[in-house]
Amino acid sequence: MKLPVFVVDAFTAKAFHGNPAAVCLLENKLDEDMHQKIAREMNLSETAFIRKLHPTDNFTQSSCFGLRWFTPASEVPLCGHATLASAAVLFDKIKNVNSTLTFVTLSGELKARRAEDGIILDLPLYPAHPQDFHEVEDLIKTAIGDTRVQDMRYSPDTRKLLVRLSDTYKRSFLENLKVNTQDLPQVESTGKVKGLILTLKGEPGGQTPAFDFYSRYFAPWVGVAEDPVTGSAHAVLSSYWSQQLGKKDMHGRAVFVVFSFFLKTW
Repeated sequence: MKLPVFVVDAFTAKAFHGNPAAVCLLENKLDEDMHQKIAREMNLSETAFIRKLHPTDNFTQSSCFGLRWFTPASEVPLCGHATLASAAVLFDKIKNVNSTLTFVTLSGELKARRAEDGIILDLPLYPAHPQDFHEVEDLIKTAIGDTRVQDMRYSPDTRKLLVRLSDTYKRSFLENLKVNTQDLPQVESTGKVKGLILTLKGEPGGQTPAFDFYSRYFAPWVGVAEDPVTGSAHAVLSSYWSQQLGKKDMHGRAVFVVFSFFLKTW
């Protein structure tokens, strides 16, 4: 069996930057267990599988495809950077003729469209609700010790826990913070939490660009100790920070990626 597989660095214009994802184009139906085996072999945070929805579809002319994402450990319901990578493969490598692509996924229909300087990806917006500290105290203490926490929210749609660090901290603190991810699946084994977002309010611009917020993302429950940047986390972050800052247009930065994004929420 031969499958075309591409490795794409998403959220960057430079090689060996951004967040890499593998993209597989499926001409024919793939045995179910092969998805996970290939993802495990690729050993990236996500491997995307693009499939035709109808026998007459083709990757150059069609505008709608099925899309699934797998970490090395399991299938996930949403992945932003692997979706962006999938669109880049179809647009730039396969030379798909359409200006907009629609992906049918576990999170509904996602659209990616050509832009003058890249690709614009539409992601769903997931609200996060206040979370009782005592219910997740062990998880937080295990992950970040005595680091001061200003706010906590939980997104039931994505099973992500958002932890906002104290505004007294600077970006460098979040960058250098040692996070214990190894023990998290044992501490939180109920299935309620599948991802941990650490976020920090942005700093005013000076000699460096201004960002509305910073973030890091951890998902050891699905085999990803830390993801350099993930769209699904930003689908939660955008909802939270839009409410906190009273803004619709925001710039955020995942601290370990040379990357910034323009996000518009409605």
